[in-house]
Amino acid sequence: MASFVLLPTSFLRYFCPSPFYPTNPKNTFHYSFHLIMSWACSKCTFLNPPIQKSTCQICLSPSIPSSSSSSSSSSSSPLKWSCKACTFSNTFDKTNCEICGTRSNSLSISSIEELGSISNEELDSSIGSVFLPLQPCKRKTQVTDDLNQLGEFRDLKTSKKAAALSGDTIPNSGLSTLKILSYNIWFREDMEMCKRMEALGDLIQQHSPDLILLQEVTPNIYGIFQQSSWWKVYSCSVSSELATERPYFCVQLSKLPVKAFSCKPFHNSVMGRELCIADIDVGAGKELRVATSHLESPCPAPPRWDQMYSKERVTQAKEALILLKDSPNVIFGGDMNWDDKLDGTFPLLDGWIDAWAELRRGENGWTYDTKANVMLSGNRTLQRRLDRFVCNLHDFKISGVDMIGLEPIPGLSYCKEKKVRNELKKLMLPVFPSDHFGLLLTICRL
Repeated sequence: MASFVLLPTSFLRYFCPSPFYPTNPKNTFHYSFHLIMSWACSKCTFLNPPIQKSTCQICLSPSIPSSSSSSSSSSSSPLKWSCKACTFSNTFDKTNCEICGTRSNSLSISSIEELGSISNEELDSSIGSVFLPLQPCKRKTQVTDDLNQLGEFRDLKTSKKAAALSGDTIPNSGLSTLKILSYNIWFREDMEMCKRMEALGDLIQQHSPDLILLQEVTPNIYGIFQQSSWWKVYSCSVSSELATERPYFCVQLSKLPVKAFSCKPFHNSVMGRELCIADIDVGAGKELRVATSHLESPCPAPPRWDQMYSKERVTQAKEALILLKDSPNVIFGGDMNWDDKLDGTFPLLDGWIDAWAELRRGENGWTYDTKANVMLSGNRTLQRRLDRFVCNLHDFKISGVDMIGLEPIPGLSYCKEKKVRNELKKLMLPVFPSDHFGLLLTICRL
């Protein structure tokens, strides 16, 4: 792998085309110009296109108004300080850089244990990507019965050939055991994206799931995956063309023959959330319908801090199960953003079971845990079973469900600045594959 020189995030976002973005000599200038004219959100750092002028596509924060060049040299111009990370000139009333968020001054902290006695109110109100919404989605339902004819999805014949070459087999007579992985992989591209995605790929190769359900895939992350060796044995629900149309999205991957991929937007979503479905041929005349989604996210923000979207989330869960209920073998897994205290019991229909609650009774199952995932240290305490597998199976039974991605990436850390008791502290924290933990479900034939 090529070595890279570490540069300030803002420099990379504004001037360096991604090495994973599909380009050719004819559009290199256009893409570079597009990056230069793009602007980075000061809240979540997402790189917005020039046409997105008023608010960030990811977190909906307002864009930073451009300063007037005619008044910049006048005697009435406010005093400014230059950011040590990206050199942007900020006014002295700003304690953080408006572009990259770097603090103007800081104090050091020797260890994260010092945070143990600090209350949540003294820490940053940020909880993570759990609370970052998408813009409304206008894409209509897409159903594909002939993948090769429409060209919307990866050629299944190519996937079968690649699988045969790699030693993996596509079953014709039916497998006795299947493994399904669900993972919210975190769209934060400024947080060691390449290393995190490499670690995720290692987990995929280690566990070798037959089906993969991913949430918060960005176009750049999609490009990284395409370059990975493990990708070649899977067919993908999202084409390269579709992958460039949205800030982030769900992806389904399958080693098994896919009869159809389809997508149904939720009618009440203001964040572009949808139900993604894959109809899988598992052999022996049996079918398996596997679905994933990223249900509406809580999004507390000023002025009321009460935009939790619980009603919308519950409605989406019910809508998904109704859409899936007529299939004899169904698995619905993904980031449900579920809060049992706020949303109540997950609305399972008759015959449906929650895999974790069924097999791991007495265990909390927190897939978002600011204590166990030390990368999130300094955030407000949040421990939730946001990610779930719910199933309705007649020809299979659930034999196992496990959490993966529980360990930090060896030798990788990052510096996080936090205000504690009115002092700015620096935390040196490990990096995990994601802010969520993944779930690996195992089913076997009856």
